[in-house]
Amino acid sequence: MTTPSNTSKLDRILAETQRERERGYREKALRMYPHVCGRCAREFSGKRLSELTVHHRDHNHDNNPQDGSNWELLCLYCHDNEHARYTDQQYFSEESLSTPKIAKATHNPFAALAGLMKKDD
Repeated sequence: MTTPSNTSKLDRILAETQRERERGYREKALRMYPHVCGRCAREFSGKRLSELTVHHRDHNHDNNPQDGSNWELLCLYCHDNEHARYTDQQYFSEESLSTPKIAKATHNPFAALAGLMKKDD
């Protein structure tokens, strides 16, 4: 059984491990690519370079090929937008269990319209 203090210690260790991993591929991406957002084309330098993030094209943070083919640099805003769009796509995809199932209409309100119009003739 884990106690709250053990859980928070584990959370800190995991967070630090993730930060170290991110630092490694972020530094590589910043050396490989121009400091420009891949979506909005804003340029970043100096202190504002921290606003440029590494986005994983396949959304798998464990997929970090050395050639950088799974990375693109995005500003914070475009990165958030990209993840929101991805989340929406996953939620509303046909295969998703979360997608609301809406019954298809089978009743045709105009099926007898031709007959009704002939009665008035």
